[in-house]
Amino acid sequence: MEKIKMDDLVNYCKNYGFIFQGSSIYGGLSNSWDYGPLGRELKENIKKCWWQKFIQENPYNFGIDSAILMNPNVWISSGHVTNFNDPLIDCKNCKKRYRADNLIEEFAKSNNVTIPVEGKSGEELVNIIKSYNITCPSCHKNDFTDIRKFNLLFETNMGVTEDTKNKVYLRGETAQGIFINFLNVQRSMRLKLPFGIGQIGKSFRNEITPGNFIFRMREFEQMELEFFCKPGTDLEWFGYYKNFCLEFLKELGIKKENLRFRDHAKEELSFYSKATTDIEYKFPFGWGELWGIADRTDYDLSVHEKGSKTDLKYLDPITNEKYLPYVIEPSLGLDRTFLTIICDAYNKEVLEDNSEREVLKIHPYLAPIKVTILPLVKKYHTNKALEIYEELCKFYNISFDDAGSIGKRYRRADAVGTPYCITVDDDTLKYNTITIRNRDTMEQEKLNIKEIINYLNKNIKF
Repeated sequence: MEKIKMDDLVNYCKNYGFIFQGSSIYGGLSNSWDYGPLGRELKENIKKCWWQKFIQENPYNFGIDSAILMNPNVWISSGHVTNFNDPLIDCKNCKKRYRADNLIEEFAKSNNVTIPVEGKSGEELVNIIKSYNITCPSCHKNDFTDIRKFNLLFETNMGVTEDTKNKVYLRGETAQGIFINFLNVQRSMRLKLPFGIGQIGKSFRNEITPGNFIFRMREFEQMELEFFCKPGTDLEWFGYYKNFCLEFLKELGIKKENLRFRDHAKEELSFYSKATTDIEYKFPFGWGELWGIADRTDYDLSVHEKGSKTDLKYLDPITNEKYLPYVIEPSLGLDRTFLTIICDAYNKEVLEDNSEREVLKIHPYLAPIKVTILPLVKKYHTNKALEIYEELCKFYNISFDDAGSIGKRYRRADAVGTPYCITVDDDTLKYNTITIRNRDTMEQEKLNIKEIINYLNKNIKF
C-alpha cells in the first residue's frame, strides 16, 4: 500500500469532488476551500458520529447552537481582544513570515527537545530563537525581525447607517457561546452537576500563516464540548475524556499506530489550566494536533461572571454549596478530522494481477456514498437497476453508474470509498437476486432484493 502525499491529496480531493479551491474562477482566495458533493457528505457523517457519541448517547450532555455574532464584551471578558494574538516574525534575508512559537515548536520536534512556549512574551521567544540558533526553514539564516503581535479575531460592523455601526467580532471559537449560556441550559433543562454542553459550528481566525491544505484555516468548523463538574472531581473527568476521545477516533476507523497523546509539561500549561493533552495524528507532513483536551478550572465562568456582573455560580441542591464549576474541554476541529480520515483511509493497492487500484478504506458509516447501483448491461438491466435505486435512496445516499466496463465502475466506487456495489444482471430479472460486492475484500455474494436493506443496516451502522 502507498500512503498519500499532501500534493496528491489536494488533487485527489479536487478530482473526486471532496474539496475545491474557494472562488477558483476568480483566481481563488488564499486558504479558502469549498467542500464539494462528496466532501459535504463526509463532513455531515463525521458530525453525526460526534453528536451521537458525545450528545445523543451521553446522559450527561446536551447540545446548543449559539450565535456567530455576539456582544463584543464577550470577547473582551474572555481575553480574546487583548490576548488572542499570533507572535509574528519575519526573516530579513528571504522575507518569509512565521509564527515565532510555531518556529520554535517545529525546531523542538525535529531535535527531540522540549522548549516551552506557552505564555512566553515576544522578547522571550526571540531569546529562545537566538539561544538555540533556530534558522529560517526557507533560507537557513538566523536573521529575524522583532516580534509583532497580530490579533486573530475578525472584525466586522453591525448597524444600518455609518453613524450607527458598532464593531463586533466573528467568533474565534464556539466555546464562548457555551459559557455564556451555562445558566440558561442548566436552568431550562433542570440539570445537576456534572453535565456538559456541546455544539458544532463555524469559527473564524485571521491566521497569518495558514497552510497544509485544510489543517489550519481562517474559516473552520469545530466540535466542542464544555463539561462542567465540581472542583476536585475535574482531574478524574479529564482522564475520562482523554481516553473517551481516543477511543472515539479509533471507532471512526483511524489506525491506532497513527495516533498518540502529547501531554503538556507543567511549564507549557496556560496559567488557568491544571492539565492539557493533545491527541496528535501522523499526517504526511508529520505529527500534528488533532484534538485538544484541557482542564480549564473555573477560569471561563469566572471572567464572564466578572465581565457581565451576573452570578454564574451553581447551587448544589444537596449540600447547599455555591461555587463556580470547573470545566473539562475536549475541542476537536471538524476540518482536521476530515483531513485525518482521508489521510488514514487512502491507499493505492497492487493486486494479484499486478493491476493497481485507488481505494478509500473509510468506515462504511462515514462513506459519502454507501452504495453504487450498477446495471451489468445498460440496454437490458437499467430499468430494474433504477427501481432498486429509487427504493434504496430513501434510506441511504447512493449513486447510479452505467458508464464503462463493470471493472472500471468498481474502481470508481473504490476510489471514493463506496463500501458496497450492487450489480443488476440477468439473475435479477429471473430470480430477483443481485450481486453485492465488498469494497475492502472485493468479495461478492448473492442476495435477494428483499434482503438488501437488512444487509446494509447491519453493515453500515456506527
